[in-house]
Amino acid sequence: MEHIAAAQDRLVTERIRRKLEEVNFEAQNQLAPIQDHVNFNLQQAYFKCAYECFDRRRRQEEINNCVEHCSVPALQANNLVETEMAMFQERMNRSLMVCQDKFEAAKSSGSRQMPLNDLESCVDQAIEDNKRVLPLIASRLKASFVHQLIQHHLTKI
Repeated sequence: MEHIAAAQDRLVTERIRRKLEEVNFEAQNQLAPIQDHVNFNLQQAYFKCAYECFDRRRRQEEINNCVEHCSVPALQANNLVETEMAMFQERMNRSLMVCQDKFEAAKSSGSRQMPLNDLESCVDQAIEDNKRVLPLIASRLKASFVHQLIQHHLTKI
């Protein structure tokens, strides 16, 4: 009997692992264009801008200030993506912890099979709920980038 229970545990654990890989894949897909924008467009703009800062007629302090000013959009965008992803990961971890707590409570009440089914169902629901948030995160990041770009250009004027 223990052999069957252990096999069921492994099966459920494997299905949960696949679900977690699925949400990771979905996050990568949703945020790939954003990462591409940060890694290429903003970094390219930074290097072009920084290149223009190097003028022999400028003092070193002016060059440093200019280069620092050029880096602001890329740094802000990168920080924003990191913050959003950290919040997403925290939200995901909290929802999975709730599932784990429910599983432990059900397991201690006696039933063996039912808690595994409940755990898997809870994890499925938590993952689906979190996947639905990803497009909203992507939209929020894109809107923030547009806002930052406008603000950055207004400070140049």
